[in-house]
Amino acid sequence: MMFDIAEGALAEQMFRLAVEACPNGMVMIDHDGKIVMVNAEIEQQFGYHREELIGESVDMLVPVRQRIHHARRREAFNQQPKIRRMGAGPDLLGLRKDGSEFSIEVGLTSIRVGDSLLVLGVIVDVSERKAAEAHLLRKVDELCRSNEELEQFAYVASHDLQEPLRMVSSYTQLLSRKYKGKLDADADEFIAFAVDGATRMRRLIQDLLMFSRVGSKGRDPRNTSSEIALQQALVNLRNAIEESGAQVTSDSLPIVLADEVQLTQLFQNLVGNAIKYQNPGVPKIHISAAINDEKNWIFSVQDNGLGIAPQYFEKIFGMFQRLHKREEFAGTGIGLAICKKIVERHGGSITVESQLGHGSIFRFALAEKREK
Repeated sequence: MMFDIAEGALAEQMFRLAVEACPNGMVMIDHDGKIVMVNAEIEQQFGYHREELIGESVDMLVPVRQRIHHARRREAFNQQPKIRRMGAGPDLLGLRKDGSEFSIEVGLTSIRVGDSLLVLGVIVDVSERKAAEAHLLRKVDELCRSNEELEQFAYVASHDLQEPLRMVSSYTQLLSRKYKGKLDADADEFIAFAVDGATRMRRLIQDLLMFSRVGSKGRDPRNTSSEIALQQALVNLRNAIEESGAQVTSDSLPIVLADEVQLTQLFQNLVGNAIKYQNPGVPKIHISAAINDEKNWIFSVQDNGLGIAPQYFEKIFGMFQRLHKREEFAGTGIGLAICKKIVERHGGSITVESQLGHGSIFRFALAEKREK
């Protein structure tokens, strides 16, 4: 495709005014690659006065090492002239008058002026954008490496702590069984503190291990029955359900693209929290799912529990975030952080809708099953 510029002084003047007013650099060259027109932006970009450019080869605006390739590409364009959109060609460098180089993108258009076939090039300085992209890539790489190191550290630290903690826990429990009531009241209290501390430490280490494994030990998502995952979670929660008398109901749940083990853990954490954080009475939890316009299933886990104040909606998904004292409710403050990490690993997000005293609804999205 090419553009025709009508002959005549007025048409030529209007064209030159349009080129001069363009905020991007514009250079026009003839069939031999000689510069016949530039605008003020080209002067600004390359540091030349236009009198220094007119009649010279356009190759002077390209680094010496690239001029042979540039001449070949220019010849190929002349043989098959067509619009080349900005950024469609290879990465290019411009050469300023002072010898410095900068990243550019070039768009090309063939223009017929009378009997002459010319090429109009639009040049954009993209050096700042390229630098920003390179900086962003470095930061992403650093962040990925940092996350991998943190996950590895958490796994190794938690794993290596298991054995000494098991010994501490075993001996404190042995002290409690053997000497309870045989020493004074202070000794019984101190031993009880040690047993409780060892128990809480073991639970914390187990949760840290689980958190660190979400990304590193997870299986590739595949078609998974969320109904089966929920039922397995309820089996794991059998004691808590029986002790609390909780009523857990659900709608028919779909097949989704997920890691079955992690989906079970997700349901287990959310339903377990709904049972735990309760007013006096019978816990009632309902799980449902509905598909949205993006073909994702939005799951809802609704309870009649204590509820959460709005200012804590984001905080509760952080590590070690607790809204209640340890004496009120046991736990490590990692459960919802694990839920968030699982959902994000599946490409979704998790939110909460709640009101103090009126229960909560946790929602998360999972992709629809993949057709085989």
